[in-house]
Amino acid sequence: MNNDLLRRMEVHKQRMSKSHKKIAEYILAHMDEAVFMTAASLGDVLEISESTVVRFAASLGYNGYPKLQRAMEECVRGKLSGISGMGAAYKARSESEILTSVLSSDIEKIQHTMSNLDVASFDTAVSIILEAETVYIMGLRSNEPLAAFLHFYLNMIRGNIRLLNTTSVSETFEQMMHITDKDCFIGISFPRYSMRTLKAMEFANDRNAKVIALTDSAHSPMNLYSSCNLFARSDMVSIVDSLVAPLSVINALVVALCLKCPNTVKENLEMLEEVWDNYQVYLNDEINFIDDEPMLNYPLRRQEEDAK
Repeated sequence: MNNDLLRRMEVHKQRMSKSHKKIAEYILAHMDEAVFMTAASLGDVLEISESTVVRFAASLGYNGYPKLQRAMEECVRGKLSGISGMGAAYKARSESEILTSVLSSDIEKIQHTMSNLDVASFDTAVSIILEAETVYIMGLRSNEPLAAFLHFYLNMIRGNIRLLNTTSVSETFEQMMHITDKDCFIGISFPRYSMRTLKAMEFANDRNAKVIALTDSAHSPMNLYSSCNLFARSDMVSIVDSLVAPLSVINALVVALCLKCPNTVKENLEMLEEVWDNYQVYLNDEINFIDDEPMLNYPLRRQEEDAK
């Protein structure tokens, strides 16, 4: 994307009115569509006046809306050239070369994330999650596995973890209707950014909940409503988002939280082990060899033999 446009939005975001934030959110989330819109049509989509859109362009330092539109064109052009470059870069390579190249790229993303992650923000995020009464987590589309992974492990560490996963904005708000200033919301979104996640973060912010954003950079629209930002590099290698670095950040969060409350984690895991054993959730599939014949060592079979 055009770094100049993103920089301008970042610099001015704290002083933006609610209407201007609404325009910025839409442009960042729907750049491909917004680039073809006039000021009037963009205003119609957002249910605001054309003059408000023009003033938004001026507030960013552009001499009229057409200048802002040209900046958006540069963003879209840069995105398309990146996709074309990806095709040229991998076209003549063998499968093994592609594997090495992609893995090396992922390593570079983790190294970049290590060098640029704000340690103070990371520590703040750990404290917020520990102190919150209820933790809400949201990540949609390609970010859904990250949200589910975080939910799974946070649920082992502490109670009151809610994973928001719905295709309806209204249903999202219904699931969040009891969020308060004692809770926290974790929004996970990488390009292309999710407007539904952004709206949920805005709602959490309006209710004075602590909002944590896990996103790709300081230019992300997710930062508009977050009080704590965790940045992880995530570039497209092909049509697939690389989520290795964000997953590493989530791993680090889980480990840090475990070290903060080891006794609670130990008790929860012991309780789970007991439940799993009592209800035979997991089968012991180790193979024992008796008289040179392999036999699956299932708990149910052992119990039947013991009863005889």
